[in-house]
Amino acid sequence: MSKDVLRYDLMVQEALKGVVRKILAEAARDGLPGEHHFYITFRTGAPGVRLSQRLREKHPDEMTIVLQHQFWDLNVSDHAFEVGLSFSGVPERLLIPFDAVTTFFDPSVQFGLKFETQDEPEDAPDMALPEAAPAPTAVPAKVVPAGVPAPKTRAPAADAGQDGDAAASEADDSDDKGGAEVVSLDSFRKKT
Repeated sequence: MSKDVLRYDLMVQEALKGVVRKILAEAARDGLPGEHHFYITFRTGAPGVRLSQRLREKHPDEMTIVLQHQFWDLNVSDHAFEVGLSFSGVPERLLIPFDAVTTFFDPSVQFGLKFETQDEPEDAPDMALPEAAPAPTAVPAKVVPAGVPAPKTRAPAADAGQDGDAAASEADDSDDKGGAEVVSLDSFRKKT
C-alpha cells in the first residue's frame, strides 16, 4: 500500500477550518443572522490558547463556548479568533487558535464539523484504521447524538409526557448495547 504523501486529510481539515474562519469573520462584521448561534469546542491546553487561570483549572482539557446573545469584541485573524464572554458573571477574554478547535456546531441549521487534533495520531500510532480513513471526521455532518431523533421529531414526543421519557430511556439503553435497534415511528407520534 502506498503512503499518503499529499496528506489529503490535513488539506480537507484546513479547508474546513477556513469555513469556520469565514463564518466567524462574517459574524464579527455583521452579527449573527436570524437564529444562528455557535457551539465551539476547543482544547484548552493547545499551543496559543489564552484564557484565565480560573477557566484553565475548571476546564483542564477541553471547553465548549457558545456564541449567541452575550459575547463581545469578536475578532478573527488568519490563525485564531478572540472573543469576550462572561462566565458566572465574570467577564473573560479568550484567544483560541483554529488549530485548537475540535468541533463547531450551529444547532439552528444542524450544521457541524469535527476536527482531528494534531496530537491524536501520535497518541495512537498502533491504530492503522483511523489513519486509513481520517477524512470522514472532518466532513460536514448533521450532529445529533446517536439514538436521539432530530429536534423537530423530538418535540411531539416531549409533549406526549411519559411516553416521550420512555422513548428516551429506550434510546439510552440501545446506546449501551452498541447495536442498532429498529424503532416503530408510532412510538414518536402524539397519542390522542
